[in-house]
Amino acid sequence: MGGAISLLAVNFIVAQIFAVAFLIVAAKSRSGRPAIWIAGCFVVASLSAVFEAVLPFSAFPRLFAIAAFASVLAGFSLLRVGLGLHYQVPVQPALLAAFFVASVIVDLLIYDLPRGTLQHAFFYQMPFFLIQAWCASTIVRSRRQNYADRTLLCLLVLSAAYYLAKIYAAIAAGSGRTAADYVSSPFALISQALGAMLIVGTGLAMLGVMVKDIIDDARASSEIDALSGLYNRRGFVERLAPMLERRGAGNPGALVLTDLDHFKRVNDSYGHHAGDEVIRRFSSLLRELMPSRAVAGRLGGEEFAVFLPLTDLSEARVLAHGIRAAMASMQIDGLPEKATVTASFGVAAVVANEPLELAMQRADKALYAAKAAGRNRVECAETPEHVVKPAVPHWVGRS
Repeated sequence: MGGAISLLAVNFIVAQIFAVAFLIVAAKSRSGRPAIWIAGCFVVASLSAVFEAVLPFSAFPRLFAIAAFASVLAGFSLLRVGLGLHYQVPVQPALLAAFFVASVIVDLLIYDLPRGTLQHAFFYQMPFFLIQAWCASTIVRSRRQNYADRTLLCLLVLSAAYYLAKIYAAIAAGSGRTAADYVSSPFALISQALGAMLIVGTGLAMLGVMVKDIIDDARASSEIDALSGLYNRRGFVERLAPMLERRGAGNPGALVLTDLDHFKRVNDSYGHHAGDEVIRRFSSLLRELMPSRAVAGRLGGEEFAVFLPLTDLSEARVLAHGIRAAMASMQIDGLPEKATVTASFGVAAVVANEPLELAMQRADKALYAAKAAGRNRVECAETPEHVVKPAVPHWVGRS
C-alpha cells in the first residue's frame, strides 16, 4: 500500500505544479482563458489522489470511490473545454454535462460488481477513454499541424489508448475485490506509475503548445508597427524573403516605395496627433487599395513600401497612381478642410534572381526623382537587363 500511496502523493504534487504553471501562462498571455481551464483540470483531477488515499480508511468507501472517479472525469472535461477554447473548437456544454452525469451514474451502477472483471473494468475505464479521444479530436478538427500540436495530439491519443489498456491490466494484474482494496493492489502501482508519466508528458506538451503560441504572438507583435498596423521594416523584409525564394525564373513582382510629402510640416503646423492620424489614414488606404496577396510595411517615419507579387511594372504604376490620387483627395481629421496631404511614389520591377536590396535601391532612386520633379508624382525605375549582386548588402531607406 505504501508504494501506491507514495505515487498518489507524487501525482498530486505534480498536478499542482502544472496548475501553477498554467496560471502563470494565463497571466502572461493575452488569451488566458484556455490556460485557466487547463489549470482547473489539473487541480480537480488531482483530488482523486486524495480520495483514493483516504478511501481504505473511510467508513464510506462508496462515497470516496465515486468521488475519485468523478474528479478525474471532471478534470478531463475541463481539459476538453480548455483545449476547445485554445483551438477554437468549442464543446457543447449540455453534451459535455450529459456525458459526465451519465458516466457517474454508470459508475454508481457498477460499483458492486466484482473488481477485476471485464464488466467492471470496461464500464469504469470507457468514459476516460472517450473523453481523452474527444480531447484529441479537438486538435484534429482544428487542422493545426505544427510540431507542438502534433506532439500533444500523440500524447492524448496515447492517453486514450492507456485507458483501453487499463481494462486488460485491471483483469490481468488484479485491482482488488473492493474499492478499498485498490490502493494495495498490484494494479494500483502500475496505474499510478503510468499515470504519472502521462500526466507529466501531456502537461509538458500542453505547456509547449501555449508557450509556443505566446512566443509566436510576441514575434508577430514585434513585426507590426503599432501606429499604422502594417509590418515594420523587419516584418516587411521577413515576409518578402520566402516570397522571393519561391519566385523562380518568372515575374517576381514589383516594389513600390512611397513617402508622404512635407510630412514634417504637418507635425509642425497641426501637431503630432494630426501627423499620427495622417499615418493611420494612409496605412488604411494602402490596405484598402492594394491586392490581397500584396505585402505592405511602414519602413520608418513617413516612408512606406508595398510589394506586389506576380505584378509587372505597368500594373504597379497604375496602382501607385490610384493610391496617389486617393490620398490627394482625402480629408483627414485634425487638418483644416482645405488642407491636403500628398505622397510621392517610386516603382521598380523586381528582376528574377535580383536581391531585394538592389530592387529597393532602384525604387528609392525613382522616389527621389518623383520628389525632385515636384512631388505628388509616380516615377518608375528602369529595369536592368542583367543583375550584379552587391558584395555588401545595403538596404536604402529614410526614417
